[in-house]
Amino acid sequence: MKADTITKAYVQDASIFADIFNYYVYQGRQVIEPGQLTERDSTKIALPYGADGAVVPVQKFRDVQKLYAAMTDGKIEYVLYGVENQRRVHFAMPVRNGLYDMLDYAGQVEEAAKSHKKERKEQKGKVEETEGGKIPSTEEFLSGFWKEDKLIPSITVTILFSSKPWDGPLSLFDMMEVSDPAVRACMDNYHVRLIAPAQMTDEEIMKFQSSLREVLLFIKYSEDKEELNRILENNQKRFRELERRAVDVIQSVTNSGIKYKKSEEVVDVCKAIQEMQMEAEQRGKREGEQIGEQRGEFKKAKESAKKLYEMGMATKEIAQVVGYPVEEVEEWLGLV
Repeated sequence: MKADTITKAYVQDASIFADIFNYYVYQGRQVIEPGQLTERDSTKIALPYGADGAVVPVQKFRDVQKLYAAMTDGKIEYVLYGVENQRRVHFAMPVRNGLYDMLDYAGQVEEAAKSHKKERKEQKGKVEETEGGKIPSTEEFLSGFWKEDKLIPSITVTILFSSKPWDGPLSLFDMMEVSDPAVRACMDNYHVRLIAPAQMTDEEIMKFQSSLREVLLFIKYSEDKEELNRILENNQKRFRELERRAVDVIQSVTNSGIKYKKSEEVVDVCKAIQEMQMEAEQRGKREGEQIGEQRGEFKKAKESAKKLYEMGMATKEIAQVVGYPVEEVEEWLGLV
């Protein structure tokens, strides 16, 4: 299974998803609860006009998006949260994420217009329309969005599932060269909200409460054996009882060679790494012994060839006895 598929399924879990935004929005405080999240259709369709005036459908797919609903001051407030999983740096991420968010807002405006149109249609012909129904102004009617309507905030976070640092642009301005401050002042910037383990301190990663903490720690140090062993040692309790889906992510991203049964729901990563290192040491020992044996046989063959040559045996016959090419035997004997 591809890493993109595995990371998407992992982030889609409500507990992991809530942990991401509790970290990014609330600095690790447990504000968002999994039960307050509702799955959203990640497909967005924009209809920009083409050069010939035709409407061109453009389909965009978010990785994961959920609607957050919470009671605040006696009323329900909503926020749209989206996550983009990246295995590599995307150099147009500000535009990509900005498009997703704007498509969300455009969709909300469209839905508001549809809702108002439906309501107006249902009220048409009723006496109560002039008494209790809303009569939109000309401006409201034309926009389809009424003065008291409000948009739901849309926030997108990008997670880089890699031990490499993010060296791409983190804002729309980073993708431009605008030297004129007057022009820049008239522009709106868009920032990429990034989670990249290679550029985070251990203290920052420790703010995560789910298994994403161990996933990011492992990825961060996956190419540094000593630091990885330190992390495993300092966080033994959690790494010895790591949920398999988190280990699936680690394995797919780092290709670390961790062995575990697919039927296991919990994996002892520390033990798996120790066994893997022991196997590597034993394999190295066996290879060393084989090399030593080969060198001993090679040395013995050269000594035998020299003695046989001193006894007057022809180099062709010597080569057959010691099992090496004639050219190599002649080189040993200094004949070429």
